[in-house]
Amino acid sequence: MLKLKLHWQIVIAFIVAILIGLFVPQQVDYVRWLGDIFLRALKLIIVPLILTSIISGVTNLGGGQNLGRLGLKAISYYVLTSFFAIIAGLVLVNIIKPGIGADLGLKMDVPELAAISGGIGDIGMRIIPTNIFSALVEADMLAIIFFSILFGYFITKVEGKYSTFMIDLFNSGFEVMMKLTSFIIKFAPLGILGIVAGVVADQAADKSKLLSMVQHLGMYMLTVLSGLAFHAMITLPLILKFLAKSDPFLHFKAMSLPLITAFSTSSSSATLPLTMDAVENNSGVPNKISSFVLPLGATVNMDGTALYECVAAMFIAQAYGIELTFIQQMIVVVTALLASIGAAGIPMAGLVMISVVLTAVGLPLEGVGLILAVDRILDMCRTTVNVWSDSCGAVTIAKTEGETLKV
Repeated sequence: MLKLKLHWQIVIAFIVAILIGLFVPQQVDYVRWLGDIFLRALKLIIVPLILTSIISGVTNLGGGQNLGRLGLKAISYYVLTSFFAIIAGLVLVNIIKPGIGADLGLKMDVPELAAISGGIGDIGMRIIPTNIFSALVEADMLAIIFFSILFGYFITKVEGKYSTFMIDLFNSGFEVMMKLTSFIIKFAPLGILGIVAGVVADQAADKSKLLSMVQHLGMYMLTVLSGLAFHAMITLPLILKFLAKSDPFLHFKAMSLPLITAFSTSSSSATLPLTMDAVENNSGVPNKISSFVLPLGATVNMDGTALYECVAAMFIAQAYGIELTFIQQMIVVVTALLASIGAAGIPMAGLVMISVVLTAVGLPLEGVGLILAVDRILDMCRTTVNVWSDSCGAVTIAKTEGETLKV
């Protein structure tokens, strides 16, 4: 029996939702509840998923003993390139403003934003929770991420038997949360059906609003793709050219097969064997470097995903008619950076992580259904950028280690 892939199910659900909203808007309440339940399920998994994924990720780095010179170089590269990607997305979304003037049928009263108002000092203080259980209950993302990083690090510092127990505990918890997340994601098409049908039905009386929705979603896609192109074709090649003293074109040519595979599969992990083969045999990176840097990069280096999260959060804020302050935009940057690192191995990581970013800046999740409808092509492109960045990192680190490469 033919089983459609999830992204095709989402596309079909999106089309059906539009038809329901256009032609039988009076019946939309029969499906609107599906969207409400899907959003509640997403909110359900956000806190335990972030807590277990970040603690598991930090403990599996092995603490200071495994974060030697090579590890520090790799982590520094990942953080730096992800930051550059997010800033590129932030600049473009503020220039293009894809959500300004969009009427997406979203509620305009967003009291949650009060939680992230104030100066940088106030926000810096709130990152350190006085009560972690209150932070968990209130889904205070920055506080949860901060605590998770600290907790994970100090698990590696306790006596061996306790450390092993805690690492196994949080690894097990993360595996359970991945299974639960996979289960919820299977219902994404039904969620999209309910969310989009409701939005279209609310706007059905005014066809110009529907046209506006399509136009602004197109501008949103253009913004994300422009940011990804800038990062892949300018930022990373400049790093290769001036920091690694390598030829970006030759390395791109060497990486053609894994990049095509990444684009078609939308999976950094599935592409990893091809990436390692190309980096070692075509670009000349020694196995001792590639075998450490590339698996770690496939886990924590998500430049394209981080850029997408930033643009998506800003787009939804603009669609709500809300102008985020500089401080609030910096929270988007920091959360997108940390959330992209925590996205490792999570099914449809972009969907889950954008939920984290929206929660961190106090924006409701209703806009997720709309951007998810156009997510497949963006997922293919951002995965390609993720893999390209991983390979550039391997070359850069190898050159800084004094290795002689083919590129």
